[in-house]
Amino acid sequence: MKKILYGILKKMKFLPTEFYLKIYFEYYTGKKLNLENPVEFNEKIQWLKAFYRPEILSQLVDKYAVREFVEERVGSKYLNTLYEVYYRVPDVDFDKLPEKFVIKGAHGYNFNLLVPDKSEMNRLRARYLMRKWMSKNQYYRGGLEWAYKNVRPKIIAEEFLVEEGKPSISDFKYFFFNDEPKFIQVDLDRSEHHVRSYVDMNWEPLEFETIGIRKHKGPIEIPKNHEEMTEVATKLAQGFPFVRVDLYNLQGRIIFGELTFYPTDGRMEFYPDRFNEIIGNYLELPEIPPGQKYIS
Repeated sequence: MKKILYGILKKMKFLPTEFYLKIYFEYYTGKKLNLENPVEFNEKIQWLKAFYRPEILSQLVDKYAVREFVEERVGSKYLNTLYEVYYRVPDVDFDKLPEKFVIKGAHGYNFNLLVPDKSEMNRLRARYLMRKWMSKNQYYRGGLEWAYKNVRPKIIAEEFLVEEGKPSISDFKYFFFNDEPKFIQVDLDRSEHHVRSYVDMNWEPLEFETIGIRKHKGPIEIPKNHEEMTEVATKLAQGFPFVRVDLYNLQGRIIFGELTFYPTDGRMEFYPDRFNEIIGNYLELPEIPPGQKYIS
């Protein structure tokens, strides 16, 4: 009965933030959320949702607006090629785009349409998907991820990325805690048989894994320019209590993916369970200034 009740309550986004996050967190993880003294990694991510609200976060989760930030910190050469940005679905002109491209909703996540061959594209379906994206606000769509609340809906068209010899590109996600990189999440074969591995900053395998995603077996191929990747990620990560910096490395070309402040909406559990607290200990939460309800 409790699960059913929480399932109903989690749809009520108008509830007070702290109360709502406790319902949301327990519904998905089965754990009580202690916002007064958070310990585990996901607990602290929920705390950041509630109490960490610098305005710059809204720029950084916007897949279009973040490009300016990346260019300022590391240079435009690390950005994927942008074809166009659209604020209305009718403005998307497929005829002006190349034969292969990617369409993304810049105001949320999992708003992606890969087009490897425009001639085989279902344009009606594509416009239907984009209209759905444009009607969504990620803050209300998920678990009140504050950074997305005021992001203007928009669509971007970018270069279709290809990794030689592989049907899907590998993804390198650097976890930074108070400006320091602690480990890297490596996602492989996402379009076929998605597997994942975690490595330390020396690219040695770590023993924990993510619940629900198969662990990669065997060694991880280390990019030859991995030191440059770490340098780029570090420059982008400075100034935040926690951020995940996602990069691609295609034939030696390092390409920025995104900045993530709430991985999997603060519901990504690690296994064995003890690592949820171990990883949580990496993150030292900032203090809310006296007289304020949150950090701005």
